[in-house]
Amino acid sequence: MSTQRAPAKLSETEKITINLGPVDLGQIDLLVQEGFYSNRTDLIRTAIRNQLSAHADVIKQTVARRSLVLGLQHFSRADLEAVRDARQKLQIQVLGLATIGADVTPKLALDTIDSIVVLGALHASPAVKAALTGRIR
Repeated sequence: MSTQRAPAKLSETEKITINLGPVDLGQIDLLVQEGFYSNRTDLIRTAIRNQLSAHADVIKQTVARRSLVLGLQHFSRADLEAVRDARQKLQIQVLGLATIGADVTPKLALDTIDSIVVLGALHASPAVKAALTGRIR
């Protein structure tokens, strides 16, 4: 249950796909050609960061109200074994990236994780994700 860096092989970013109309796309390309941005991605990232900054107070208040862990939270096999041994269950709530160790078995995950809410990305083995399907919100 550490809020430390994930193993180096995990990507620092997630890929998303958006659909834009031809006029919007053309305007983006014009700004790139004029040197305002290095490429389309640069403009889109800047626009997203500006919107997140504009809503920073709402984000902070919601994170606090919903008791979300902000950033990266990694659950190793040892973490989950300790939870199991203490006869407890986790309610995982993360805004960012939640990772479950590759060596965590589906049974251990089921025995220790009551619910998962991740606003961002959840990285776990396909077997663990399948086992927890009904608990992921």
